[in-house]
Parts: sequence; C-alpha cells; structure tokens
Amino acid sequence: MEKFSKTKQYTVTVLLIVLFFGFGVFVGDRNRPAIDKITGIANKETQVTTTADFAPFWKVWNTMNEKSPSISKISDQDKVYGAISGLVGSLNDPYSVFFPPDETKSFQDEIAGNFTGIGMEVGIKDKVLTVVAPLKDTPAFNAGIKPGDKILKIDAKVTSDLTIEEAIKLIRGEKGTTVTLTIFRDGEKTTREVKIERDIINVPTLDTEKRADGIFVIKLYSFSANSANLFRDAMKQFVDSGDGKLLLDLRGNPGGYLDAAVNMASWFLPNGKTIVTEDYGGNKPQEIFRSKGYDIFTDKLKFVILIDGGSASASEILAGAMQDNGIAKLVGAQSFGKGTVQELVNITPDTVLKITVAKWLTPKGTWISEKGLTPDYPVDISAKDMANKVDTQLNKAVELLNK
Repeated sequence: MEKFSKTKQYTVTVLLIVLFFGFGVFVGDRNRPAIDKITGIANKETQVTTTADFAPFWKVWNTMNEKSPSISKISDQDKVYGAISGLVGSLNDPYSVFFPPDETKSFQDEIAGNFTGIGMEVGIKDKVLTVVAPLKDTPAFNAGIKPGDKILKIDAKVTSDLTIEEAIKLIRGEKGTTVTLTIFRDGEKTTREVKIERDIINVPTLDTEKRADGIFVIKLYSFSANSANLFRDAMKQFVDSGDGKLLLDLRGNPGGYLDAAVNMASWFLPNGKTIVTEDYGGNKPQEIFRSKGYDIFTDKLKFVILIDGGSASASEILAGAMQDNGIAKLVGAQSFGKGTVQELVNITPDTVLKITVAKWLTPKGTWISEKGLTPDYPVDISAKDMANKVDTQLNKAVELLNK
C-alpha cells in the first residue's frame, strides 16, 4: 500500500516520567507534544518599559545579603533564578515554569528518555495534585496507582502548596530508592499510603490485537517520538486483516507529540479537514492543524475509541477530532481536560521557560480545559468490576462494534 509512506517524528507531554503535564516538551521541527513547541534562544535586547516600582525588590535583595545566615550558600545568579521563578509563578498557571540550569538538565534527560522515576504523569486538577495516568508496566502502574488519584503528600511533604515541578522533583529519584505517596481515591472514605520503588522508565507505545470476533484493537499508551510510524504499521495490519471494525484504546494515555496526533487523525479524515485549532487569544491569528489526507477508509468503517480520566492532551486532540468529525464514537469516562498550549523558550543556553501561550479547540471550537471530552456512551467501571477484572467499558465498545 503506497499510502503507508514514512511519516516524520517530535518536540510534555511533555512526558514527565514521573511525567508531568505541560507535558513533556519534545524538541524538533513541527513535531511537538500536545501541545508544546520550542523556540530559539532569546536574543532580543533586554528593554522593558514599566511603571512598576522595583525599590522593594532591591530592598529585599539587600536585606537578604545583610541578615540571612544562609546567604553565603546562595550565589547572586541563583537569587536571580529564584526571582524569575517567582515572576513566572505570579501567572498562577501550573503549566508555566522557569527551569534553572540543574532542572533544565533534568528536563532534557526526561525528553531524551534517560531518567528514573515511578512512571506516571501528574497534573493540577481542581487545584489538587492529581494523577493523570500511570504508564503500563511501570512502578506506579504495578503499585496500583489509578488515573484521578489525588496526591496529598509526597513522603512527609504536603502537596497543597507545591507546583507540578516541585512535586515532580520530590517524586523522582535514583533507581532503587523509594517514595511514599499519600493518596485519596474518589469513592473511598480514607486515604491510603503507597510505597513505590523508583526504577528506569521505558515508555510503552502501542500494542495490537486481532480478536476472533473480527475487531482489530490498537492500545496506544503514549504519543511518543515513534508512535506515528508504529500507528502507520498498525493501520497496515488492520487493512491487511480484512476486518472492518476498529477499536482504539486511549485509556490512561497522557499524550505526547502534537504531530503524532495530527498524523493519526489523518488516516481517517479527508485532506484539509480541521483536527485542532490553537487560539492565542488575539495575540496572533489562530493556527489550524489540518488532516494530511491519508483518508484510506470508507464510511463503512466501524470505529470506537475508549477514553477515561487518564486520557489527556494529544489523546484528547485525536479523540475530539474523531468525535467532532463523526468518524468514531467515544466510550468510557470523561477525559482529563488539558486544553492549553505551552511554548518552550530558551532563555539562556542552559535555562528555559515553559509558558502557556494558547488554548486548543476541537474542530467544533470546543475548549475542553478542566471539563474534558464527554463520551457518546458513558460507562463507569465499579470497584466490584475491577476486583473481578470485568472491563465494562471494553465490553460496551465490543457490543457497539458487533451490532
């Protein structure tokens, strides 16, 4: 099949593994996580016009130098970095953050996949540090962490006043060491403590299964650097199978590359169809990402997508594009609801600023932030179902496809 041509690859999800939302920033051409991008090193002359009174800042600077017993351990440059972090914090946006040199290095290691952690993505939801999703076969997954778990404490540290990055720094650590999370799970009356041993994280991408009932299943775990190529291969397997029923499982998928989501949506949409729109609030014109027009399927395709509270960012872009364009039905639970765009700006050669610059909209113009996507067929999995290993969401999807 000539249409299975090689596609290009990546910049959140930023995955932070411990993934964090905002969500990896992955570096590369127009390949960026859902939905982050990178710009070149800032090189404009630093000229600022403001009516702000900087006298209090310098008074605090001098008072610290005169009175703080810890001041000898802090360089002037570190004080500047601290001030920048406070400046960014004034935005009151959990996804905007300044990375000083040591944190920039850690961030770059995460982007490259060279890190240890427990294998879950976290975000701020309803002002609470919340698990977006644990990744398959990671320490967090194996310890029973679930999407939507609220993290109240990391070891002895209460999380209510922590930024996402501060929380991540506490959760990460060397292989073989442990971290204890105090979590609260909806539907339970008490908190629970979960002790997890850190390990090297290998991010899973995709599994396929050809079921006996003629349903072809793709389980997509992340929108990683090579996920578009793997999805292309899965599409070829699906076509070669002769099946006409496709089930895409995005549950627990925290997102990743924007271009991967656009590439995948392009298998199902005519050339030029809107997949996602970035809205910059008047700072510059909207940017519309459109189908590349692979569009190899007829209207006889039966397509269902599974989502839940761990489906975020790029997962929501792909699922939202399929739902709004009438290509697939969504089954499961409300998705996470990350509807903002972060840009990664190199401030100096060894520091970066990740800042929210836009919100993204589904093809029908819906902003899903906090709300998430609403399934066409809402299906919850009860504690009893989980204990008995009954996947009611999967069962509903199979029922629809086999009608």
